[in-house]
Amino acid sequence: MKILLIQPAKPLKALGGEEFSIFEPLALEYLAAGVMPDHDVRILDMRLDGDLHPVLQEYGPDLVGITSVTVHVNTVKGLFQQIKDFNPAIVTVVGGHHATIMPEDFYVPSIDAVVAGEGVFIFRQIVDRAEKKTGLSGIAGAVCIENGPVVIRQDGREMDLDGLSFPRRDLTARYRNSYFSEWMRPLASIRTSKGCPNRCRFCALWKLTGGRYFTRKPERIVEELMTIEEKYVYFCDDESMLDSKRMDILADLIAKAGIRKRYFLYARTDTIARHPELIAKWKKIGLERVFVGFEFYRDSDLKMINKGTTSGTNARALQVLKDLKMDIWPMFIVRPEFDRRDFEDLRKHCFSLNLDFVAFSVLTPLPGTDLYQETKDRLISTNYDYVDFFHTLLPTKLPVKEFYKELIALYEGSRPLYNQIRLMRKYPLRHLPSLFKKYGRFIGRLRTLEQDY
Repeated sequence: MKILLIQPAKPLKALGGEEFSIFEPLALEYLAAGVMPDHDVRILDMRLDGDLHPVLQEYGPDLVGITSVTVHVNTVKGLFQQIKDFNPAIVTVVGGHHATIMPEDFYVPSIDAVVAGEGVFIFRQIVDRAEKKTGLSGIAGAVCIENGPVVIRQDGREMDLDGLSFPRRDLTARYRNSYFSEWMRPLASIRTSKGCPNRCRFCALWKLTGGRYFTRKPERIVEELMTIEEKYVYFCDDESMLDSKRMDILADLIAKAGIRKRYFLYARTDTIARHPELIAKWKKIGLERVFVGFEFYRDSDLKMINKGTTSGTNARALQVLKDLKMDIWPMFIVRPEFDRRDFEDLRKHCFSLNLDFVAFSVLTPLPGTDLYQETKDRLISTNYDYVDFFHTLLPTKLPVKEFYKELIALYEGSRPLYNQIRLMRKYPLRHLPSLFKKYGRFIGRLRTLEQDY
């Protein structure tokens, strides 16, 4: 069969994301590995190659699979309608985070199958049955929706990550120089674990695995790293450093294998504070940058989201990273309830941290989270195009226009000028004009977000 796998682009009204980072579509590369070499597979990354119709005409796929997070829902349904208009015989399959959390959002005639959960093995069954024309309803766990798709649920509480073939990165060869995060370019991605045992109210990732944390064997990770050509590697785990013993072993194996990469990963502040020696060890083998969710600097706000950390924990983690001269990618959350004093206090706090980089997002009740269940009756918008962590979905205490003025002030006034200049020095000179333009467009769009309401 000819199989087309699509990574959709964010909708036009959504802000952030692709302006400053584009990570490789690892989930699609895993799906492809699960059905090759028995089938002909292509990956279309519409963040970089936005025209679907010529691909449909030239390739003539028998089956199209599209992945989706929440912000993509409307876009993905539009793509499937375009596909069915082109050829109603094409089998259409949707998967990904949103399909797992809220499959009912894809109950439309243009979609034949919705995969809820880890999709590699289920996708193989879908492809085999589509080729033999035996129908998808015979797959274990499949439920037929009237005038809609077959929904196939995969239990995420049991998972063997080492049972998956290595992702087929060769299928994204033409895009690979365009995968990046800020100055880290080209950037490969690798998954070493899945799940999280914590219970943050604003996150649904822990629910996908029932709070369990699944890991890959260090030896398999090293084996895969040796196949990656890029200098920069992003660990796209929910929390990379949680299993400290495993990561200690992995660091030793990477050093022993002589692998020289520059790594970027996510770690919680409590993990960093408890294991400074582990962070130091990873620094020696190439860890360059750590994405860390401080979320808030006030204990009351951290308790509200059930983060499981404190302001003291955050401060200790920051000091560990600073002592190691690590590049820090910190994230803070802005609550819709913030008034001018809250914004000013947060700006002063961030300025005092003396950071080169700092990012802010608006507290967003994502479908599937505890926060969503508690606030869904107060949502001021249910348009998935706005689930970008910048559009507020909840009423703001300040007038919306003033709220975004304060958010812009955070971005423009939370770092000393010297730190901003130091950050720019990480970029090749030829990339700076583009960076300035992107940042200007970003701030300009923030100024107009209130018009979307």
